[in-house]
Amino acid sequence: MSRRAPAWLPPLVAATLLAACATPPAPGEAPWTSGRLSVRVDAGAGQATQSMSAAFELRGDGQSGELRLNSPLGTRVAQARWAPGVAVLETPEGEQRFDTLEQLSRQALGEVLPLAALPDWIAGRPWPAAPHVMARDGFEQLGWSVRLAHPAEGWIEARRATPPEVLVRVRFDETGAP
Repeated sequence: MSRRAPAWLPPLVAATLLAACATPPAPGEAPWTSGRLSVRVDAGAGQATQSMSAAFELRGDGQSGELRLNSPLGTRVAQARWAPGVAVLETPEGEQRFDTLEQLSRQALGEVLPLAALPDWIAGRPWPAAPHVMARDGFEQLGWSVRLAHPAEGWIEARRATPPEVLVRVRFDETGAP
């Protein structure tokens, strides 16, 4: 059985998912990355699969940044901002504050995801704060397989095979590919 994830699901996975290029920033500002993001969480054993897709705009890294998620019609679904010691999630239902991105992910998904590592992964490199193993088409780190085989086509994916299985795919806008 498949159902749409709630509006707050995308920020928890994607809050630090992307860091790289896009529109040239104003002086003193980080660059924006944009495209489409899809997330599928398969809890298995009779539990419902959660999936979602949204347009995104992101700037920053695992330490500080901002993520905007929009519906296919361009309506803002959620916005996340984070800096050392605070992660803020804004949805139409209001604002929630957390001490870390990990707390945000636990609250939203019921488990901790390696959000601080994801900007490095999206930039095509392992996170320097944890050991990794290089693979033919990417690398493995923190129990995730990061496939970098298709960045020239404008997309990458990260997959965790241990339950619950999570698949994150990012398709960059033409100007937003790393």
